[in-house]
Amino acid sequence: MFDSLRKKKSDPTVLSDMLSKQRRYDSLVRALHTDIFRYAYWLCGDKQVAEDITQETFLRAWRALDSLKDDKAAKSWLITILRRENARRFERKQFDYSDVEQEHLEDVFSSSTEDQTEQYWLRKQIAHLDIEYREPLLLQLIGGFSGDEIAQMLSLNRNTVMTRLFRARNQLKDALEKTSTRGQANG
Repeated sequence: MFDSLRKKKSDPTVLSDMLSKQRRYDSLVRALHTDIFRYAYWLCGDKQVAEDITQETFLRAWRALDSLKDDKAAKSWLITILRRENARRFERKQFDYSDVEQEHLEDVFSSSTEDQTEQYWLRKQIAHLDIEYREPLLLQLIGGFSGDEIAQMLSLNRNTVMTRLFRARNQLKDALEKTSTRGQANG
């Protein structure tokens, strides 16, 4: 009886399968960790939370690696896991609400270089977009996904995605024009 158990444990095909899965996972992490973390950071705006979400994403990816049939789809597969993981974060969290509007708080920690100011302005404008416009835009800008890939990830029609991307860019353009007009009037 023990001999049959020993033979099963040391079966070379089991070890080979385990090593193959480990190699596949390692290459997946090496190739996509930076992109997944960058998208997580854009979603939450907090480095530590982004690290946690990224870690949980890759943990779930390890568990479900056998379900990834096409390695070319790995990035969108991981983004989908990340989005679900980010949503779980809100299911578990109870927010403390404040009477102070967050956009009226002064940022006393950031330096005020022109690039940082423009980047802050752009992030703020993107954050003000409705989620239906913001999410496809971030997937395209940060994730580098095509309209077809975004449509698949968000379970939408490609034309719907392209329309939302168009509207998101127009809303950002309008906001920039309003800011430019105000700046000229004050200058």
